[in-house]
Amino acid sequence: MFGLTLLGAVHTAFALVALVAGYAMLLRHGRIDGASTWGRIYVWCTVVTCLTAFGIFRHGGFNIAHTLAIVTLVTLAIAAAAARTRFLGGFSPYAETLGYSATLFFHMIPGLNETFTRVPVGAPLFTGPDDPALQKAIGVVLLLFLIVMAAQAWRIRKGPAAARQPHPA
Repeated sequence: MFGLTLLGAVHTAFALVALVAGYAMLLRHGRIDGASTWGRIYVWCTVVTCLTAFGIFRHGGFNIAHTLAIVTLVTLAIAAAAARTRFLGGFSPYAETLGYSATLFFHMIPGLNETFTRVPVGAPLFTGPDDPALQKAIGVVLLLFLIVMAAQAWRIRKGPAAARQPHPA
């Protein structure tokens, strides 16, 4: 379906679970908490998504999507380490929260490209990663994430009580 290989289908399934878990936490709590059940689902599905990406070569050999998978894995590792060890001192809550949010944005880049170069069937919205309309869509999503991340940083700065309050939906 949609020209996906078995590996592509597995990759997509894990990515979709990660997106659901990540957005559910973001909408409900204003952040992704890697220690919670949904947070662990998000993190591990994101890891599997990144690892399976290394076997997908739809656009040729090693490419920007593979680089993004590496950046995502490194960002996840920093966010998790900041949460567990507080190795960054007072910056650890920022590294954790903003790192996890950044990885959710990273999901959106190939997600938008791969989805909307196939959908709607027969008349996809974008022609490929270089399509100016896709680049504008990614820019809009980036702007939205920057706004969310600024709000997250503001909540962290206000203190622990504000950061634990549910985010109004």
